[in-house]
Amino acid sequence: MNESLQASPKKNKERTWIILAAAAFLAALVAWLWFTPGGFWGKLRALGYSVCHQIEERSICVHGVCAPLCARCTGMYLGTILALGYQAFQRRKGKFPPVWVWVVLALLFVWFGVDGLNSFLHLIPFLRGVYEPNNLLRLITGFGVGLGIGTVLFALFNRTAWIDWINESPYKRWFSFPLLLVLAGIAIALIRTEHPLIIYPIMVLSGLSVFAVLSGVYTVLAIIVLRRENAAAQWWELLLPILLGMTTALLQILVISWLRYALTGTWNPIHL
Repeated sequence: MNESLQASPKKNKERTWIILAAAAFLAALVAWLWFTPGGFWGKLRALGYSVCHQIEERSICVHGVCAPLCARCTGMYLGTILALGYQAFQRRKGKFPPVWVWVVLALLFVWFGVDGLNSFLHLIPFLRGVYEPNNLLRLITGFGVGLGIGTVLFALFNRTAWIDWINESPYKRWFSFPLLLVLAGIAIALIRTEHPLIIYPIMVLSGLSVFAVLSGVYTVLAIIVLRRENAAAQWWELLLPILLGMTTALLQILVISWLRYALTGTWNPIHL
């Protein structure tokens, strides 16, 4: 009887915080919807506007419609979503990958940096990079870094959130990570077909992934700030940190978009 009485105020307090967090998210969502351009595509491109230059020449475009992210950012965010979705079948495994996987991810990151620097040099009139950049290389290197982000984020989330996280890597079996690389290669090949039935869903997913990935990062931070590490056994127990993560992600998107719009006065992409 005493235990139930003690638990009741705690549950009421938790419920109150959840309601407040939900209200804060709805307020941020209303503000974002009001501030950003109208229409579904306008909102989708506004998500990319907050994190990407959206230069059309460096983006995937079909029939005059360009993705909400440039080719490199498209690969990075889609690679993150692919890695998270792939590892989700591995239950609550939270151990970081083996050394050889880290080596591959590090090489992909270096390639990302080199190709990014080479592309940047081509923006400067009196400089030229080592080789001519192209969207295929941007997409591939973006995917490479995205796989790394997804790998780290999945492990961090599991080992931070769950009381029963498994001290085992999703890439424990020798073929697990190579299979992920194959899936990434298939995704890149499908994007390169530029078929509308493939590209349009990819564009939508890439835009939404900006909010999803940022929400995941901030959810992990919310768990740490709330001091709820390794306390949850069910998803509903993470409702408060998830709401806080989603709200923080949306606020970041809103603030950065407002700053960029205040500086440029337009929702258009940067032009070369």
